[in-house]
Amino acid sequence: MSKDSTVLQILSLSKQFKNFQAVKSISLEIQKGQVYGLLGPNGSGKTTTLAMLLGVLKPTEGSFSWFNNGNAATNRKRIGSLLETPNFYPYLNAYDNLKIVATIKEVSDVSTRIKTVLERVDLVERGLRPFKTYSLGMKQRLAVASALLSDPEVLVLDEPTNGLDPMGIADMRELILSIANEGKTIIFASHILDEVEKICTHVGIMRNGELLTQGSMQDILKQKQYFQIKAEDMDLLRKELSNSSSYQLLQSDQTEYVLVESMESADGAALNKLLVSKGIFASEIRVYKKSLETIFIETVQA
Repeated sequence: MSKDSTVLQILSLSKQFKNFQAVKSISLEIQKGQVYGLLGPNGSGKTTTLAMLLGVLKPTEGSFSWFNNGNAATNRKRIGSLLETPNFYPYLNAYDNLKIVATIKEVSDVSTRIKTVLERVDLVERGLRPFKTYSLGMKQRLAVASALLSDPEVLVLDEPTNGLDPMGIADMRELILSIANEGKTIIFASHILDEVEKICTHVGIMRNGELLTQGSMQDILKQKQYFQIKAEDMDLLRKELSNSSSYQLLQSDQTEYVLVESMESADGAALNKLLVSKGIFASEIRVYKKSLETIFIETVQA
């Protein structure tokens, strides 16, 4: 990756609260156009990490750099954020609340920009209603509109689907994906694995303040090959696979199938060829892939 494409670089970032180490020396890079998900259970350090990156908290150790420069004032205008619960004046409508935000962010052509972001989050028809009458999903979408007011290059979102019903989660997912398709870089924290898998191009898994693993979603999900196998003679199948150096028998107590891991990343055709050579005729060979949920659980419990 070229230096110009680096949006965020984090080096050994840590945060200590008295006797509690909230974030422990994490390092990562995020490139332009990525949708990077910080994934972890509650208390893993996701929100604390985002708070440091947004200048809300001061790191105890380590450093980070936005856009390869140290101009904090300029960088703030290039970053939109939603951290924790949306906070607007309850008796003001969406337009008036966003006017206040626009003044703080020094947004030009305020009326046009407010109309644009409300259209973007599908709140134009409800724009004149007081914020206190909004559902949680509408409040979240207004918060995203607020983050988009200055037309930032990067969006930082902390648990954007937290507390939403299934329809609200789906709406937020589609909104985030559509914003990402415009070329913006998105960084968001979540503990909802299904949403991370559907939205993110890259992911980092955190636990107890540590970054356990990170990479592209494709690489995180790419595992050794696993196969579910059925055969007429299941006893012979188990026996031969137990003695094989190419495959590890993972599950043999099922009456209908066995589960094996390829130790050499062999495909189904190679497996079938081996079985035939042993006089075993498989009625079914099915590729089995681990979900992000399975990988996450194995990672945080390791």
